[in-house]
Amino acid sequence: MSNAFQVKDLRFKYKSSKEDTIKGVSFDVMEGEIFGLLGPSGAGKSTTQKILIKLLEDYSGEISYFGKDLKSIGKSFYEEVGVGFEMPVHFSKMTAMENMKFFSGFYKQTANVQELMEQVGLWEHRNVKVGDYSKGMKVRLNFVRAMLNNPKVLFLDEVTNGLDPKNARILKDIISDYRNRGGTVFLTTHLMNDVEQLCDRIAFCVNGKLYEISTPRDLKLKYGKREVKIEYKEEGATLDRIFPLEGIGLNEEFQNILRTKEIETIHSGETSMEDIFIKVTGGVL
Repeated sequence: MSNAFQVKDLRFKYKSSKEDTIKGVSFDVMEGEIFGLLGPSGAGKSTTQKILIKLLEDYSGEISYFGKDLKSIGKSFYEEVGVGFEMPVHFSKMTAMENMKFFSGFYKQTANVQELMEQVGLWEHRNVKVGDYSKGMKVRLNFVRAMLNNPKVLFLDEVTNGLDPKNARILKDIISDYRNRGGTVFLTTHLMNDVEQLCDRIAFCVNGKLYEISTPRDLKLKYGKREVKIEYKEEGATLDRIFPLEGIGLNEEFQNILRTKEIETIHSGETSMEDIFIKVTGGVL
């Protein structure tokens, strides 16, 4: 597996700022993975994404895209990347289909628009003006637009924000399928559910620096408690006990509860991504 992006000592400063917004970060995004960049507002996530999609080019450091210097790549770059911005941008007085036909004109090759719109439940509304769409419909159409050119790399910013659970699941299933077919995804989000369900690796961005580049599973193991909580019925009451995970299979008291009591729940000490987010970002703010 090769690197889709390799970033070394990336720094960037807006002309209106006194200090760098991005302060010497280094990371890579592997081909065929979903890489999540998390962090509080103003941490530098959007700036990093804008640099990677060549909207901001006055940076220092090195960025390679599939082994080529990003600055040396011309307009052909945009044939290979799809971008879904957090705020959907469409022509509100045009229908959804008219919007998609217009944006398709920017690319040499395009995806099957009907298939994409059917997947997100918008095909039957294709001739409705986008101005009459609900927020959730606009979000889904924004995703279709990002996929128009069959991108090699997909950049998504808060991709499910504003969607109900059913439609959020549809988009996440499409994204997972895209990854399984070899696509690469760079995801920025505040929604920890999306992180747990989608990301292969994540990094936390705080004050222009990166912390804890790892997998969600490894972070849960690092920040979680190695213990097991068991809830059980005894004489009509619900009781609970907590046991250390080490040697749990040989713990006689734990085994006795399993054998003799009516078990209601068993939980490991696994922490949530929300808790990890707060611990990591709060610890360096």
